[in-house]
Amino acid sequence: MANEEKFVEDIVDQDDDFSKWYNQVVRKAELADYAPVRGCMIIRPYGYAIWENLQRLLDARFKETDVVNAYFPLLIPKSFLEKEAEHVEGFAPELAWVTRGGGEELEEPLAIRPTSETIIGHTYARWIQSYRDLPVLINQWNNVMRWEKRTALFLRTSEFLWQEGHTAHRTLEEAEERTRQMLEVYRSFAEEEAAIPVIAGRKSENEKFAGALRTYSIEAMMGDGKALQSATSHNLAHNFAKSFDIQFLDADGQRKYCATTSWGMSTRMIGGLIMVHGDKSGLILPPRLAPYQVVIVPIWRKDHEKAAVNELVDRVEKMLKGKVRVKVDRSENTPGWKYNEWELRGVPLRMEIGPRDVQNNNVMLVRRDNRVKEPVSVDGLEIRLPQLLDEIQKALFQRALEFREQNTHTTESYDEFKQIIAEKRGFVRVKWAEDSKAEQAIKEETRATVRVIPFDQPEGGVQGKCIYTGKPATCEAIFARSY
Repeated sequence: MANEEKFVEDIVDQDDDFSKWYNQVVRKAELADYAPVRGCMIIRPYGYAIWENLQRLLDARFKETDVVNAYFPLLIPKSFLEKEAEHVEGFAPELAWVTRGGGEELEEPLAIRPTSETIIGHTYARWIQSYRDLPVLINQWNNVMRWEKRTALFLRTSEFLWQEGHTAHRTLEEAEERTRQMLEVYRSFAEEEAAIPVIAGRKSENEKFAGALRTYSIEAMMGDGKALQSATSHNLAHNFAKSFDIQFLDADGQRKYCATTSWGMSTRMIGGLIMVHGDKSGLILPPRLAPYQVVIVPIWRKDHEKAAVNELVDRVEKMLKGKVRVKVDRSENTPGWKYNEWELRGVPLRMEIGPRDVQNNNVMLVRRDNRVKEPVSVDGLEIRLPQLLDEIQKALFQRALEFREQNTHTTESYDEFKQIIAEKRGFVRVKWAEDSKAEQAIKEETRATVRVIPFDQPEGGVQGKCIYTGKPATCEAIFARSY
């Protein structure tokens, strides 16, 4: 019991040490653990259950846009990566290589995939012959390896899980439409399923994907004010098609290059869930992604009360199975310990059932997000529970949105910009002339980067001067420090 009590003891306050708080929550809530290989992680069952829910809901959204799933190899020949110069240059520092197999030196080194554009480009060149073969709309759920020097569980690990979509199209316009369509899928998923408000827009030239014509992203504000790039969608134009000779015979009898796209979301989103919604007691999980939406805690003091309580618990559990994700905590720990345990794990609703509830044919529901208690009759549970879970889902989104609005600043002074970045948390929205050298200088001076150039630009265009160069501004951009 001593070890159990220690497990649920108070964690460090977010305002005192956000990074330490984050790591404590990940470990204590049993989401993940460190692996014996540096920079890798073990995703524990509770953390993986969140990933399964994310995967299921996001995959359904993909399929609504006619995307189908496939699988491509883990190992990529070195020659494939060298075909797209900008791409290989962008990933070279992160590549892990296999040089021996079966006890012998390989004729050609094989990279453990950092992403799959090259091997998929090679395959599409064989599959696509005519305009009738287009579009090709494929996604794969897999793991990738990027040899990171500085790592954090879920947020940045050498090996991580994700999905990567790869599509091929007849025209650049179709590719651009698909790129934007998939970004909208990510935006709606983040806001509706993860309850995380995001800003959708275009990446700067410095921040775009290596080999892309254009990169779009959704950016979210974490509880410490830093930005998290939560998903990206890339218009690759003809770049990879030319490198891998992905051509088709068009209806006019001309051979043309396909326009391709790629897009992805990873286990980083779980880190985002923790940092956006969590509090001093641990996780707060949005109901749509929570492994358990309701945890039932039986309560009795005297032995003769136990049978009646358990009978009602069993009846409620049977009633709710298949309607909500429910867990009954039948462990021998004290009710107080169970409350702390499931608060730490972020279960949206706790259901307490004790002797008085048995007498009244009631249960007591306790919300994780605000700890408000509500007695509900057993007969009314099937109606009230879905309503309450939906209320929690919306409340979490609204709270995160209000936090972002309170911590988004605007300024036209670079001196004030530097002061905000140094002394405050959050986003800074400024007028910007899209100057890559200026962006690099700001990064060196403040560690802030252009996170996104939002789609929601001022009507009629931006008026005024760039905050750094003084040149006429071409857009408004969001700067922040990031993960």
